[in-house]
Amino acid sequence: MALRYTLDPEPTLQLRETAVALWTEASNAGGAIGFVAPVTPAQVRPTADRAFAGAAEGPDRLLVAHDEETGRLAGFLFFEDQRFELMAHWRTLKRVVVHPDFQGRGYGAALLAEAERVARAWGLAGLRLTCRGGLGLERFYERCGYKEVGRIPGVIRVAPGDDRDEIFMWLELR
Repeated sequence: MALRYTLDPEPTLQLRETAVALWTEASNAGGAIGFVAPVTPAQVRPTADRAFAGAAEGPDRLLVAHDEETGRLAGFLFFEDQRFELMAHWRTLKRVVVHPDFQGRGYGAALLAEAERVARAWGLAGLRLTCRGGLGLERFYERCGYKEVGRIPGVIRVAPGDDRDEIFMWLELR
């Protein structure tokens, strides 16, 4: 397993379109990253555009991972700033996405480890992320060092009659 990371890459049209395609494929493969399958690139693009704008204009940041063997975009995530001075010492990880072709290779854990390394280098106190209940994602994040710190029952409606918990995870960095 070998990934090449880039923090704050140039948000070219090619990168944005590749990320939208990856996000769409991952969502359609069952990924809980803001959408419920089936989803199209046209549905993903507005959310992606907002995320890329936050990174391009600041204060959010983008971390991308490319598979070194193929050169393909393997995953990405956003460090989201809270835009509130009293919370400037931590970030939220948003849109943690790994391409379905690379699932099972440890790329998700590696991407999170790189995010942790970057956050520590910035001197942050912690990283937060949320995940959708009902899929066991919290166990994956726990293996990566995060701990569940809260849960809101039934706040994510994936379909009529199918409400899921939003689970809040925290990684202490100090």
